[in-house]
Amino acid sequence: MKVLTAAQMREIDRRTIEAGVPSLILMENAACRFVEFLERQFGPLSRHRIVVVCGKGNNGGDGLAVARQLKLRGGCAALDVVLPWPEGELSPDAAANLRMLSLLGVATSARIEPKARAATLVIDALLGTGLEGPARGAAAELIQEINSGFPAAAIVSVDVPSGLHEEGQSVRASHTVTFTAPKLEQVLPPLCDRVGELHVADIGTPAAMLEHEAEFWLHLAEPSMFRRLFGPRPRGAHKGDFGHALIIGGDHGKGGAAAMAGLAALRAGAGLVTVATAREERATVTSLAPELMTQDIYDDPGDRDVVAIGPGLGRDPELAGMAQRLFLTSALPMVVDADGLNALAGTAFHGPGPWRVLTPHPGEMVRLAGCSMTDLQADRLGLARRFAQERNVVLVLKGQRTLTALPAGRVYINPTGNPGMASAGSGDILTGIITGMLAQWPDRRELAVVAAVWLHGRAGDLAAAAYGERSLTATQTLEFLPAAIREVEAG
Repeated sequence: MKVLTAAQMREIDRRTIEAGVPSLILMENAACRFVEFLERQFGPLSRHRIVVVCGKGNNGGDGLAVARQLKLRGGCAALDVVLPWPEGELSPDAAANLRMLSLLGVATSARIEPKARAATLVIDALLGTGLEGPARGAAAELIQEINSGFPAAAIVSVDVPSGLHEEGQSVRASHTVTFTAPKLEQVLPPLCDRVGELHVADIGTPAAMLEHEAEFWLHLAEPSMFRRLFGPRPRGAHKGDFGHALIIGGDHGKGGAAAMAGLAALRAGAGLVTVATAREERATVTSLAPELMTQDIYDDPGDRDVVAIGPGLGRDPELAGMAQRLFLTSALPMVVDADGLNALAGTAFHGPGPWRVLTPHPGEMVRLAGCSMTDLQADRLGLARRFAQERNVVLVLKGQRTLTALPAGRVYINPTGNPGMASAGSGDILTGIITGMLAQWPDRRELAVVAAVWLHGRAGDLAAAAYGERSLTATQTLEFLPAAIREVEAG
């Protein structure tokens, strides 16, 4: 699913209107889709007291149209519309919707009346994507009232939670119904935490408006993108059809990391997995999964389909040199994590052509990019995109809303995962899942990586629901990978 900046959304709306779709029609479509969502999520609406808080711009116009739709459908127990600005200060479309609402006998109030505090649904239509800087005046006051003044109500935002550009001054929504496509602030931290559950509604924007890849390069990962990777396997299939993955790591005392990555590759569907590890660690590997084959950590990769290097590799200079040589010379696609990344840090490495997937956490990313943590946090998305393009690698930058950046400039934002996954071994599991997916899909590598990141996060979410975030371990996450895959298969 494409993700848009506020400026891109405004430009698309402008082009759509120029193409012959009146802005009032777009607003009416938005109101209809929004009320249909309310009916699905909260129906029957006849039992709800609803307050619609409107601004003076087009987001407020959407809210006034929503109020009119609610009145026409006769669906709610009580309806209060709050609009602190006179008609003369409204946008033309908002003013038109105010007049149409007045014709139905619905009055607006300039403030939230005491009786409205008993509302069970609050519709936030105060400020939209056109906001620049923090909310001020009446708008800022109403944001505070929406957040604190309705103890029994669910808050549903129209398009974006009001004030979303400012972390401390935005509505905290239970749900957000956005139009045409998700907006950047809605899907990236820290503001994504205020959106609640995000729903995307089609309001009639021509699909062609979103087709120019160079302009719309940002995507929200979702199962519909990669579901076709999980169709039924051929009845006559054998293990060789699903790839042979090699995991290199597990130096002295660290065999568990390589073993977890190997098991994750198997669980992800690879037909064969070999773990190259220190001789004394082989028993650790096979005790975790007897299906894993082993070889010496220095053995040639041979005729494998994909290589992962790094889990438990350690800092031995000879092993670091081996990781650097394999990265630069191997003709196989490669996943690099942990100490494999440390081996590359401080060098002017460049992807040699075959796929190179790097999976750093923020600390590792700082070392790879030669930047400060402040620089990374200030522009995580931009830095990830530039790094992937300049170094010719696929960058999986881990963290809240993991980013997968491609050398061609595309970036996928992953919505799954939770804080419980910030524990030892979680990165090894992700490395294994990516490796297992790449082993199966040499002709669909981009989707294979996006799917692996999504599945890892979703398995973690299912595991957290069962065990709690605080007690979650990496291998418990792996227990729920089959359930996450079944969700994708089921659609």
